[in-house]
Amino acid sequence: MSQAAEKPLKVIFAGTPEFARLALERLHAAGADIVLVLSQPDRPAGRGMKLQASSVKQFALEHGLPVAQPQGLRLDGKYAADAAAARAAMEAADADVMVVAAYGLILPKWVLDAMEAPHADGRARLGCLNIHGSLLPRWRGAAPIHRAIEAGDTHTGVTIMQMDVGLDTGDMLLQQALPIDAHDSTATLHDKVAALGASLIVSALDLAAQQTLQAVQQPAAGVTYAHKIEKHEAAIDWRLDAQVICRRVRAFNPFPGATAVLNGETIKVWRAALGPAADNTAAAGTVLSVGTSGIEVAAQGGTVLLQELQRPGGKRLAVADFLRGFEVRAGMQFEPLAQPGSAVAPG
Repeated sequence: MSQAAEKPLKVIFAGTPEFARLALERLHAAGADIVLVLSQPDRPAGRGMKLQASSVKQFALEHGLPVAQPQGLRLDGKYAADAAAARAAMEAADADVMVVAAYGLILPKWVLDAMEAPHADGRARLGCLNIHGSLLPRWRGAAPIHRAIEAGDTHTGVTIMQMDVGLDTGDMLLQQALPIDAHDSTATLHDKVAALGASLIVSALDLAAQQTLQAVQQPAAGVTYAHKIEKHEAAIDWRLDAQVICRRVRAFNPFPGATAVLNGETIKVWRAALGPAADNTAAAGTVLSVGTSGIEVAAQGGTVLLQELQRPGGKRLAVADFLRGFEVRAGMQFEPLAQPGSAVAPG
């Protein structure tokens, strides 16, 4: 952190997955005084479905940081006792700011109010700052990285935002763009966005300590919503445009993984590309050709070349290896969907 301030800001950090862990790691390395870490409760994971701590909790425990894991934060909700305990921990921490990154719980108004109220000695707090993985106001909501790829955006980025009671509607404090590569999946873009977010929150707290962090209201124009990814979206609708299908394959990698049904077997499609440009009159979902470079399938406005596939219970395989254990022939038909997939805002 900046040496301009006499002592580092006292930070409460709220986050759960790897995206948040990287930010916590960078803040810790920069010398932030992290007085409390909030993370989601341990969840069953792995083959044995044993309880597993979140990435953020694991880092906190490794570095001796105090951790609280309330199941909820509403003082009048189902987990009111957890919320009251969390409030007591926050009051005891007496932090200057809360940094939020993919926490997974909605912050009720009492949390926002507590972090905006001055200290007992009159010193101002900075409120709750969120690391959001998009260039707000585009892609407010739960899945900004997925939706940016799905929509064909050429750029995304990170916004450090002052949280309010709305859904990602608060003032913008820092923002930086990031190009989306033509081959980026959510997996690869996630890592780039996480690294940028971690760097940007350190810069934001440095500027805040120097009292030079400026808030800018979000513009009313250009608002889009990144709705949560649902498992049913994974099924490929071959009636869609070939480019849309390819973007969805990238957007849904690693979750939930695009799927297609052939010969009654549901196959995961992890990598796909636009097929050769050619006139195509075959029905959507028809296998046009099969080779070691891909399985060419008819779609609206072109073809899709399936390049990395996975059978149930099997491994992800390049198409050449996949074909050694699963026969696919030209003329075979992928099963259609009952309804076409929903559209998203274009880039």
